[in-house]
Amino acid sequence: MDDDGARQALLAVRREVAKAVVGQDATVTGLLIALLSQGHVLLEGVPGVAKTLLVRALSSALSLDTKRVQFTPDLMPGDVTGSLVYDSHTSEFSFREGPVFTNLLLADEINRTPPKTQASLLEAMEERQVSVDGASRRLPAPFLVAATQNPVEYEGTYALPEAQLDRFLLKLTMPLPERGDEIEVIRRHAAGFDPRDLAAAGVRAVAGAEDLERAREAVTRVAVEPEIIAYIVDLVRATRAAPSFQLGVSPRGATALLNTSRSWAWLSGRPFVTPDDVKALALPCLRHRVALQPEAQMDGVRVDDVLGSILASVPVPR
Repeated sequence: MDDDGARQALLAVRREVAKAVVGQDATVTGLLIALLSQGHVLLEGVPGVAKTLLVRALSSALSLDTKRVQFTPDLMPGDVTGSLVYDSHTSEFSFREGPVFTNLLLADEINRTPPKTQASLLEAMEERQVSVDGASRRLPAPFLVAATQNPVEYEGTYALPEAQLDRFLLKLTMPLPERGDEIEVIRRHAAGFDPRDLAAAGVRAVAGAEDLERAREAVTRVAVEPEIIAYIVDLVRATRAAPSFQLGVSPRGATALLNTSRSWAWLSGRPFVTPDDVKALALPCLRHRVALQPEAQMDGVRVDDVLGSILASVPVPR
């Protein structure tokens, strides 16, 4: 299969997911970009907007393994990564894999578990391995963590520190559906749609790990002109100088914006990155890497609004 064949296979994934999830095409595209860029995603949305269903449908369309972990205050690191278990028959310890040994891990309500358990994901996300008792064990490839947060309920939660937020490639917001989309959701349920039976909904595997691997190789060949690199740097540096921000974007954020822009350009069928590609990925790529000043928070300033102002003020290369 050539590069265009891999692209068409991944674009078909969006159509398959739409059979189960209505009105979330932008989020599906963001997850595909994260897979192409080998990063992880923070999903934010109120309960009931199909975050879990979306990840399950995506894994079915890509023929990948998926597991879900409900993060709670009593969850221990070993419950995520796995632990050594004593075998009374052999009088030896053996490693029992945790749910992190999968392709798509849904970390549901990650901010409901203490920092110690949150941190257990850091090595897995960054190094794609788990170290237990001095031994490192590789995770399956591809590997993506999709962690969810509830933006309207903070009681009993543990906010993710900036260093951990920076490990996520994208922060995608899942809005409530438009009226027409919500009518379609209810119509499907009235017709017998069962979110637990994706096969009955017609979701089928249209791509696989080999398509992702071929696509990743193609993304590395997408050209990035020096003017585009300078534009990305100017955007990032502008966040550090913005009066409303007490924390701007690090060089890691600039690299993430570069990688995701290349993935989006390739997915759109272009062999080069344009300023519009950078603009399209700027908000999801940068919004979780900045922190508002306390007075800006009290004034009701939104991070996306400040980033929008920066995008409007930084000169665009011609």
